[in-house]
Amino acid sequence: MVKVRTKEILEKFHLELMSGEEGINRPITTSDISRPGIEMAGYFEFYPAERIQLLGKTELSFFEELTPSERMSRMEQLCTDITPAIIVTRGLEVPQELFEASERESVPVLRSGMKTTRFSSRLTNFLESKLAPTTAVHGVLVDIYGVGVLITGKSGVGKSETALELVKRGHRLVADDCVEIRQEDQDTLVGTSPELIEHLLEIRGLGIINVMTLFGAGAVRSNKKISLVISLENWDSQKQYDRLGLDEEKMKIIDTDVTKLTIPVRPGRNIAVIIEVAAMNFRLKRMGVNAAQQFTERLSEVIEEGEHEDI
Repeated sequence: MVKVRTKEILEKFHLELMSGEEGINRPITTSDISRPGIEMAGYFEFYPAERIQLLGKTELSFFEELTPSERMSRMEQLCTDITPAIIVTRGLEVPQELFEASERESVPVLRSGMKTTRFSSRLTNFLESKLAPTTAVHGVLVDIYGVGVLITGKSGVGKSETALELVKRGHRLVADDCVEIRQEDQDTLVGTSPELIEHLLEIRGLGIINVMTLFGAGAVRSNKKISLVISLENWDSQKQYDRLGLDEEKMKIIDTDVTKLTIPVRPGRNIAVIIEVAAMNFRLKRMGVNAAQQFTERLSEVIEEGEHEDI
């Protein structure tokens, strides 16, 4: 499925369409941007035609030094049937040869008033966000003390009810039932809610409630980086649960490993408070304070002291 088309770039950055209007719906498949300086010199052996081509002051100044036949040839080679767009920055004048070649091949030529480096940076960030790998997870995403906590578990285990309790305690809901996740960087996962169910919570026996309407704009947020996964499961008396917190389990989402905790659910356990404390403890660990590790070290010291006394 095509995620970005040239028309979106035109509208997002308020660019000026100079020529090649027929190709305005061309797909953009990569966030990489090309500044075809070496191509202007005539070397097209490894020309990345599928990228957006950015022409700044350097490229166009060199282009002016070429002979008329070279100028025509360079622009014809620059405009291919897969080139999504050629963007001229700094509000510079578009060469006539580019006008003619782009019209023949229906390659959109756009113009920006921004400096080349600044525009390149903004465009790259936009494309990386749009073209990032994505997935969807069944669960609830809540911002707890600045930590993005993804609550997962089987249907009916109490994820939405726990999220409601967390919202009542002052935390912010990002998504309920379905969390759309995109990998913006090698180790950065950002979760959002599908537009149709944004700000909504489904509570069995109560129905669908609008969290923003009930609790105010401060109770919701549109997206959040996922730092911790908490899996809720019904209590199994035959299963051994971690009681110290020394073993750190990981869950792989797309290409990123996220810390995962498994919390058993049974009557009498306040799951919302446990998750709240888990988020605070996670923050402490990132700051270098590990209570489980400190306890283990103290226990080892006590054991060693006892052995010395026996001797």
